[in-house]
Amino acid sequence: MTRMFRLAALSLAAASIAGAVAAVPASALDLTKKRQNLPDLVLGNEEGNDFVVENKDIELESGKAYRLRIVAKGRQEYKFYAPEFFRYIWFNQIVINHLEIHGGGPPDHLEFDDPGEIAIEFVAIKPGAYKWEARGLEAKGMTGTITVK
Repeated sequence: MTRMFRLAALSLAAASIAGAVAAVPASALDLTKKRQNLPDLVLGNEEGNDFVVENKDIELESGKAYRLRIVAKGRQEYKFYAPEFFRYIWFNQIVINHLEIHGGGPPDHLEFDDPGEIAIEFVAIKPGAYKWEARGLEAKGMTGTITVK
């Protein structure tokens, strides 16, 4: 095969790939544009019960984009740990008070010193059942499971 023939073949292949990518709508390439809002995972309540959890068990589908708001309503310091879950999702962003955090890796944990919310936007990647906990408050029922099918 001559050098000119190889260059022509490579150019034709590159043009074919570029044409195929251009034919796909941009929104189809970005999974995060069609994310599903999950029910809030709520730690504590405003009535003074700091150790109740609303929506403690969550089910997701692999390959889909989601937004999960973790909301602290109690007066405890909540340290939200979900290390395996955080490791096996692709984070688009973490949002706190309309401020966005973008990064290449998962956080160690999310901490609430006061009532408030942290939203995580992500794509579920690896199927499995992942435990989460409010570290130090597990014996009071501050645990749950995030299951990716």
